[in-house]
Order: sequence, then C-alpha cells, then structure tokens
Amino acid sequence: QKSESPEAESSKSHGAESQSGGGGSSTSLPPTAAKLKSEGNELFKSGQFGEAVLKYSEAIEYVIGLGGQSPDDLSILYSNRAACYLKEGNCNNCIQDCNRALELQPFSLKPLLRRAMANESMERYRQAYIDYKTVLQIDSSIQAANDSANRITKTLIDQDGPSWREKLSPIPVVPVAAQLHRWDGGNFTSEKQPTSEKAEEKFKTLKTAGNDFVKKGKYEEAVNKYSECMKLNTEECTIYTNRALCYLKLYKYEEAKQDCDHVLQIEDSNIKAFYRRALAYKGLQNYQASVDDFNRVLLIDPNVLEAKKELEEVTQLLNVDSSAAAGSQQKQRKKITIQEVSECDDQEERQFAAPEGVVTDHVTSKEAVQESVPLKTSEKLRISEPSNAYDFGQIINAVNTNKDKAACADLLTIIDPKKMPVLLSNKLEGEIFLIFIQSLEYYLVGKDPGLVYQHLFYLSKAERFRVVLALLSKNEKEQVQQLFNSLSENQNHQYTLEDLESLKKVYEL
Repeated sequence: QKSESPEAESSKSHGAESQSGGGGSSTSLPPTAAKLKSEGNELFKSGQFGEAVLKYSEAIEYVIGLGGQSPDDLSILYSNRAACYLKEGNCNNCIQDCNRALELQPFSLKPLLRRAMANESMERYRQAYIDYKTVLQIDSSIQAANDSANRITKTLIDQDGPSWREKLSPIPVVPVAAQLHRWDGGNFTSEKQPTSEKAEEKFKTLKTAGNDFVKKGKYEEAVNKYSECMKLNTEECTIYTNRALCYLKLYKYEEAKQDCDHVLQIEDSNIKAFYRRALAYKGLQNYQASVDDFNRVLLIDPNVLEAKKELEEVTQLLNVDSSAAAGSQQKQRKKITIQEVSECDDQEERQFAAPEGVVTDHVTSKEAVQESVPLKTSEKLRISEPSNAYDFGQIINAVNTNKDKAACADLLTIIDPKKMPVLLSNKLEGEIFLIFIQSLEYYLVGKDPGLVYQHLFYLSKAERFRVVLALLSKNEKEQVQQLFNSLSENQNHQYTLEDLESLKKVYEL
C-alpha cells in the first residue's frame, strides 16, 4: 500500500498519533499553529496542495518564531509540507523538507518514505534504495517499500552490473528505540479502509504460530496457519515464501513452486522466492529451470553461498541428466545430434552436445533418421539469446569449437554487454577471448562501434580477464590493438577518445 502522502499510509499502524486534523500530536502545538496545521490537513485532503503548503509554512514559521518547541511537532509539519511538494512533483523541495524533518526526528517513517519516493522520481536510485531499506528495518510490513526496493534492485543491477551493492553508501542501522517508536508523522485519515484491529491482530497471531511451528519442525501445522493467514491478507509475500519453505520440507515441490510463482508476480526480484523455487524445481527434477533460478539469485546477490553450492550440485545433475538422455554415447563437443526430417514447417531438432538456442540448419531426407554427425563448416549456427550462464557457456563452446565468428557476432549482438561478466562467470579462456575480439573486429566494429566499445568495457570486468590478458601472445595482443584502432577510426557518441584511451590502459595496450 502506498505511503507517498499523509492520507495514504500503510494500513498497519505506525503509532497512535494519526488522528483527524488538530488531534493527536497537534495538542502540544500552540493553538495558532495547531489551527494552521488543521487547515493545511483539510486543504491536503481536498487536493489543494499549493494552499496546504502555505498553511504548513505559516505554522512552521510561527513555531520557529516562538522557540523551544517540541522537535516532534516541527518534524511533522515539515513532513506534511514535504507530502504536498511530492504531490505537486516538486521533488527537490520535498527532499529538503524530509531532510529537515529527519534532522529533528531521526528515523521517522514518513519522511524516509517520502524522500525515497522523491529520489526514485528523480532517478536517484541508490539514495532511494537506501531509504526504502531503512524504512523496512523500522517496519517490514510496508508493502510500498518492499515493492519499490525490489523494483530498484532490478534497475541497479541493469545500471551497475553484479557489483551494484559495492556502489551503495552504507545503509544505516536503525536503533531499536526507533523501531519501537514507529511514529506516524501525520494527522490524516487513510484513503483506504484500514484492516480492522481484530483482523490484524488475528493475522499476526496466526503468522507467529506458523513461525513457531516451523522452528519446531511441525511443517504441516505451519502450513495450516499460513493458509489461514492468507484468508486475511493475500498480499504479504512473506506468508507465501514461508509456506513454500514448509512445502519443500514436506517434499511437496509443485505446491512450493506455485507459492513462489505467486510471490514473483508481485515482487519480481524477491530473492527468497527465486531461491525456494529453484529448490522446488530441483525436487521436480527440472534441473535447467533450477539452474536458471539459482543464477537469478546470484545476479541479485552474488554472496549467497547456499545458492552457489546448490548451483554447482544442480549443474552436475543437469549434466548427468543430459548424458542419460543422450543414451550411452559420450558427449562430444564436436558432435551435434540432430533429427533429420522431411521438409515441413513443424520440424523438430533434438540436440545434446549443442546447447539450447543453437541449432544447425536442417537436413532434409525422405526418411526420418537420427544420427550423430560432426558439424560441418558449411553449416551455419543459428543463435538465440541464452537465459543463463549455463546456456551461454554451451553456446560459446559450440561457437568456439567451429570457430564460427559470424555466429559469435550474432551472439554478441543480442546479448546485453552489461550481462557479460555474469554470463562468463569464471569460464573466460584465451580461445574464447580471441574469438570475441575477432568477431567484434570482422563483423561489428564497422556496423556498431558503440556496441563493440560496451562489450570491451564489460569484458574487462569478467572474473578471469587479468589472467587471460597476461597469457596473450604478441600476435594476439596485436589483434586486440587492431580492434582498438578500428574503434578510433569509427567514432561513436557512446564513447570519446579519452574513454578509449582509458580502456586501452585496462587492456595493457
């Protein structure tokens, strides 16, 4: 539920100070200031945000003029005026007022939320993320903050790559006193009817009971409690991820997957949902889907050790599964098993040594026969975008085995360069590095020098880049130099000559 304005606070109470205009915390204000605040409240509720700003400003000036007033009262006035600015789209003034409110009353919930929303509107995603995460330390049930933090996580991954967390300022640790205080910071009624206190209390009781059953290993009982919770609130994602955990413990993998699917429809970067769905897929023996989800977990947070261990295990299971599917024949990179069929639109090609997303041009025959044949140089690899590091590695192996620079160029054209370090993982080798360089030089530098620059930039972020660079021969380094020379000749708005010189130093040229 949104909290960008005083009248749209989360249905969960953040203190006992949210009452109708002039009530609650306003009683400690001088009568004149309390009256101005109440008038501002009414103007805000009627959508007259500019007029409300004037009333709050008068109240602020009056209180400051008197001196010795409670910091809480003044903080609330600044927070309310910030809400008006946010409604008007005046994000700079909103942020300034939130800063003032937080100086007076650190870790106040509403100013943090409003500042986060203003920063997000101005595309200051790192600052917004920090504020949303701070809010969630104070009250983890605020759905607006959860949704926004997940949304921004995706944006930051796209913007900064796998190391996005390193570029954030430290997230402040909220004192316990502030977590208990959870002050409301405004005197407005909610636009939405709040959940009745009785139902909310019942929800908390059921959730706590479910959590207690989990701790005791009584997963069936926990499932029942979480299911009752869902009758009262279908939007709290933690209930679904908790129940998914129970289903996993009970070997009910399909049910666990469904709960995680539900969460990911609401929060498409929920790391617990991805992790538990990956485990569910593992239990269902859908190893490829499991690998995909574990890769998504590590893309969001590369430091999840359990995910790394599980990914290694499931990858091994996937390889065993693929080998079994191929029969007793040993997998060989230079062989691709294909299904030869008569010419028709619905031809089906089965491959084992080749990855998903790479198929050979079909060979027609009057009789459908299946055989293992070497990939001929005259056959062209058709490339589709890999969905994870495993698929990418298989495609690269097929491309490199056949030294198909055109196919490699096709692959580099459809892959977002920012994803390259994650897709390569720790698998960058000299041969792969060189076929990248050659494909970029022969096929792409003349067509899209900006894309070539981006690939070179993000390739330098790959895990084994320094090792590979150190092992290049003189001739191989000359190939890299030639590519940079071509970039200099084909200048593009995406990079300057200074950018190019800086990158050349990274490549030790």
